[in-house]
Amino acid sequence: MADNEITIIGNLTREPELRFTGGGTATCGFGVAVNRRYQQNGEWVDAPTNFFNVTVWGQYGENVAASLSKGDRVLVKGRLDFRKYQNKDGIEVSTHDIIADEVAPSLKYATAQMTRIERSGGQGGQGGGYQGGQGGNRQGGGYQGGGGGGYQQGGGGRPADPVYGDEEPF
Repeated sequence: MADNEITIIGNLTREPELRFTGGGTATCGFGVAVNRRYQQNGEWVDAPTNFFNVTVWGQYGENVAASLSKGDRVLVKGRLDFRKYQNKDGIEVSTHDIIADEVAPSLKYATAQMTRIERSGGQGGQGGGYQGGQGGNRQGGGYQGGGGGGYQQGGGGRPADPVYGDEEPF
């Protein structure tokens, strides 16, 4: 377990971008904005927004890219990295990056239905992901879409019960 583990809840600031390394490994990158409010003298005050770059590797990254969209509210858990680099204008920039172990849609303002992804090697039902569309608290939104598997939300009401395989659920 990493000493610098972090968990955040925020909204995607851009569409997830799926790329592949020269060796064919998938990597998905996206931004998350975290807003915080607190009370001061009986009034709500907005704290400055914190921005994080998030990277998800492998098949998990492919699932995230196929599932989430800009504006979706997500939970992210992973290892925190601080990075400095020079931008195209020659200015040194510092960023907060998270190498994610877990990414999930927030169900605070949305509902979701999980669809398991079949894995190769006889481990069916052990995968997972979320199929995203317009999520959060937007009218008619939700985690929806076809193919790829994952969390899906229909238009209102209670989502259908998940379908489980023959294996033990726990």
